[in-house]
Amino acid sequence: MHDSSSAAPLAVGGWDVGEGYLNRELSWLAFNARVLALAADPARPLLERVQFCAIFSGNLDEFFQVRVAGLADQVAAGIEGSSPDGRSAETQVREIHAVVEQLLHELDELWRNDVAPAMAEAGIRVVRWIDLTVGERDELGYIFRSRIFPVLTPLAIDPGHPFPYISDLSLNLAVVLRDPAIDHNLSARVKVPARSPRFLRVGDTDQWVPLEEVIASHLHLLFPGLVVLEHHVFRVTRNADLTVREAEADDLLAAVESELRRRRFGRSVRLEIAATMSSDVRAMLVRELDLGDEDVYPISTLVDLSSLSQLAGLRRPDLSDRVWVGITEPRLVVDPENPRDIFETIRGGDVLVHHPYSSFSRSVIEFIRQAADDPLVLAIKITIYRTSGDSPIIEALIDAAENGKQVAVLVELKARFDERANIEAARRLEQAGVHVAYGLVGYKIHTKVCLVIRDDPDGVRSYCHVGTGNYNPRTARLYEDIGLFTADSDIGEDCTHLFNSLTGYGLSVEYKRLLVAPRTLRGGLVARIENEIELGGRIVLKMNSLVDAELIMLLQRASQAGVEIDLIVRGICCLRPGVPGVSDNIRVRSIVGRYLEHSRMFFFANGAGVGEPEYLIGSPDLMPRNLDRRVEALVPVTDPLLVERLAEILAVSLADDTLAWTLDAHGVWTRLAGGTLESHVEFQRLALARVAGLSAAVVH
Repeated sequence: MHDSSSAAPLAVGGWDVGEGYLNRELSWLAFNARVLALAADPARPLLERVQFCAIFSGNLDEFFQVRVAGLADQVAAGIEGSSPDGRSAETQVREIHAVVEQLLHELDELWRNDVAPAMAEAGIRVVRWIDLTVGERDELGYIFRSRIFPVLTPLAIDPGHPFPYISDLSLNLAVVLRDPAIDHNLSARVKVPARSPRFLRVGDTDQWVPLEEVIASHLHLLFPGLVVLEHHVFRVTRNADLTVREAEADDLLAAVESELRRRRFGRSVRLEIAATMSSDVRAMLVRELDLGDEDVYPISTLVDLSSLSQLAGLRRPDLSDRVWVGITEPRLVVDPENPRDIFETIRGGDVLVHHPYSSFSRSVIEFIRQAADDPLVLAIKITIYRTSGDSPIIEALIDAAENGKQVAVLVELKARFDERANIEAARRLEQAGVHVAYGLVGYKIHTKVCLVIRDDPDGVRSYCHVGTGNYNPRTARLYEDIGLFTADSDIGEDCTHLFNSLTGYGLSVEYKRLLVAPRTLRGGLVARIENEIELGGRIVLKMNSLVDAELIMLLQRASQAGVEIDLIVRGICCLRPGVPGVSDNIRVRSIVGRYLEHSRMFFFANGAGVGEPEYLIGSPDLMPRNLDRRVEALVPVTDPLLVERLAEILAVSLADDTLAWTLDAHGVWTRLAGGTLESHVEFQRLALARVAGLSAAVVH
């Protein structure tokens, strides 16, 4: 996707940022275009392609709810100014609209002409009501009358019935009716039940009918005595970003709950409609929702393809990726004849886990579970940014508190779109006697750290897990992440200081090993890049997003000094590589595939053979919010064997020529073609090889 503009660049700190800076929003759309390319890839199993269609659509929903909504607010408020690449908010909204229109056209074509026919050929058909036999209609009619009809609420639209509130991302039918007794049309709205499956199975076949089709075929039951003239599907997206004034809140939990209620009534920012919708109905919706024509997106296939995840979950092994069960890292394997606890293992040396190739349940969850049950454990402290509702980690923490241990949990209530789940988890923990805190005013707690204090026979010792991913067992099966278990005393002391500053007060904490935002992270990274500039070294950075203008300019300066730089950026990358005289020595690639590349890893060569290379892993991306407005942590990995593992992970990521895309100086992403190495498959092979090595050692 091309990302360029004639907009005047913005000069920052004497640097012409616009020359080497790509627009954040368009860069994100380019990432989602890479997701869409996976849906179009015939080499992918069919139901995985269906899932990528759903992921693309869901991603776009969140983009409009947050990013486009924010830009729309700026335009409405008349706020002047521009992004680092020189675009005004109005310009960005206009260009976003053009790119999204093109992407939606590609999605429509892909679904209609490729994915849906391939599904039909495999025996899975999405059909319309008119395609059904009389018997099939009768069967679905019974389901409608018994299960769907009772929950529907038709809402008239007239002087006595004002235009109804349309909730965020709900699917709706706009209905035009005629009363035979009067000489004008009537309007109404019917909301498609959100808690019902989007697709209804036809009998015991693999035919599926969209729920709105079934409702539309029975509108005469909802409006008896009236003639149904038209019905059209539509969907509204609203501003869903929370605005919690923490400094003014007496109770942060109550303030977040209040904002969650307000989220339902956010400003409309997008209207998706069936392409067949009449101009009169469209005009009414645009007027009543206070939108412009540029905010309307006609869809010629199904409105809201994110619901395809229902079909992607069908049990068809022949159409899906093989199920991968993460290995137990060899040092964590329990020998039944010589069992030892996980703390003894960590005392014997640091342990690295690489999810989902390493099992999350047999490493992270086992660490916390053993800590909860171990009578020698005195305290457990952990940060929770996102977790699942049925998390065994939450259960283990509750067990620990009930076992008399001191348990402190930092729950981030403002984790976007997980606020409600986190509130529920916080309440359950509090009811069990866990010390629950919500962090620092003005900062999100994004770091992934767990600290266990244990009264070992030789004294009290700290055991730490510092990771790149959330303590969420569900996403751990899908997200690529790295974690370090260590009993290093300096790291343990740093983690203790970190938790004390989060649960209490600490303005002048000094950390020995960790780099912690917002205090030492930015400065620590700047110092390391400047060191490479001075020594003529090499840098490899792996992350989700690169947006921060200061670090981008510093990386450009490093490039000009001859430092070789490789950036592995899954999503947003605002740095423009390969610009002559600016970023010649910077290469950018993105890996998008079966697993969501989520780990953050930073390698600094410390000069060309001058000093020891340094590897750090942790939670931050290189964005202003991560560096300045969140609590983040990076931990150095120093064990020689684990350093080899991290070097291997980076080497495989840089060698991937199947899932990888490269970014050029024009802002264009190009997929590498005809490759032989797919990093996700290679990491599975390496994981199995580690297990085989253990087996061989046991046998011999």
